[in-house]
Amino acid sequence: MKKKRKKIKKTENLEALSRLASFTSSSISSAYETYKKRQENKKIEEIKLKKLEESSRIAKEKKELKIKEYQLTKDQQKLKLKDEEEKIKEKEIKLKEEKQKIEEERLNKKDEELRLISQDQRKKEKELKLKSEEQNRKDIDLKVREEEQKSKELKDQRRKNRALKVIKEEEQKQKDLEYLKIKEWEEKYDLEQKAKEEEERVREEKLRLRELQRARLAEEDENKVKKELSSRLKTLDIDKTTKN
Repeated sequence: MKKKRKKIKKTENLEALSRLASFTSSSISSAYETYKKRQENKKIEEIKLKKLEESSRIAKEKKELKIKEYQLTKDQQKLKLKDEEEKIKEKEIKLKEEKQKIEEERLNKKDEELRLISQDQRKKEKELKLKSEEQNRKDIDLKVREEEQKSKELKDQRRKNRALKVIKEEEQKQKDLEYLKIKEWEEKYDLEQKAKEEEERVREEKLRLRELQRARLAEEDENKVKKELSSRLKTLDIDKTTKN
């Protein structure tokens, strides 16, 4: 029974060490995976923040563009009004031709500026369109990365589940093996006990037979002695009778 207790205690110690090793490995793996996941989430948050800032800047540029368009329309209306006034005052400003010439040059310069502004406006609109398309591509890339991250996390979880299943199956196999070893030892122990009991029974039976044999021999010796004594007594009686 002492050997059995020692083996059971040793098995329990091995199982405890196995569980501790499994728990430590699982904790390290879990901490590493959590760190990786946080880093990926941080990158995604940075991309989202950049997207928000880009959208805000584009909205601001659109607002400024509308203000400039409004100012341009207003300036054009002013120019049109001024042309009409000039036509009305043509007869009155003959003496002011030089001044009118200067004014025309100024207006021409203004027209050139407006033309340049219009060109710049079209250029900015094109740039905004390109930026909008680039932003759309970034949104698609971000969505793809998020889907890839989800897929990666799902694969990692499945891999962890498979590894955990293998560990549990291995632990169960070890438990089953230990149970079989204990059962075999118990069966062997029972057989040895039965063999010892049988040997003891045989030894006791031999002792009993020896005692019976000794008693029988002793009884035979006693009977033999009694017969000899009885025979001697008879002989003695005969001798006495003959002498008388």
